[in-house]
Amino acid sequence: MTLDAQGFLERFAMIMSESGYPRMAARVFAALLVSDDGRLTAAELAERLQVGPPAISGAVKYLMHVGMVARERDPGERRDRYRVDQVAWFTAATSSDEVFRRFEEGAREGLEVFDRDTPVGARLEEIRRFFAFLRREVPELMNRWRELEAREVTAAQTGRPGGVRGRGDHGH
Repeated sequence: MTLDAQGFLERFAMIMSESGYPRMAARVFAALLVSDDGRLTAAELAERLQVGPPAISGAVKYLMHVGMVARERDPGERRDRYRVDQVAWFTAATSSDEVFRRFEEGAREGLEVFDRDTPVGARLEEIRRFFAFLRREVPELMNRWRELEAREVTAAQTGRPGGVRGRGDHGH
């Protein structure tokens, strides 16, 4: 791996880590992301990241649990390979509904204790409304993403314009 690629891997992992992912899981995901075919064994990950097998094991378990990495084994092979799930970001975003629901319900429970006219109640009401908004909007946003991806794949296959890739503004 080039120094530029390694630097990118670490910067991308830092972004993920600062967004709430465990640091080693973020590094493993980034390493898979920048590997040529998106697949590496645990030994390859450990070597690439200069860490021990237990660190890789824990990170892979976490990433599999959250649906961002899948385990597979090639026919005739004895070692598992881990790969970036092609729909990892989609899975992560759509699975957020449960988190959003919990925050919305938690805030609603708080409103049974704190009056909406108090500073605490006002904050809880804003939290409740925000997570209710996310629960309504994220599924529609994900539907729009699927439609855009389908148009872009069709356009790429047929050579006809139909998507927004390459515009730099991502459709905005």
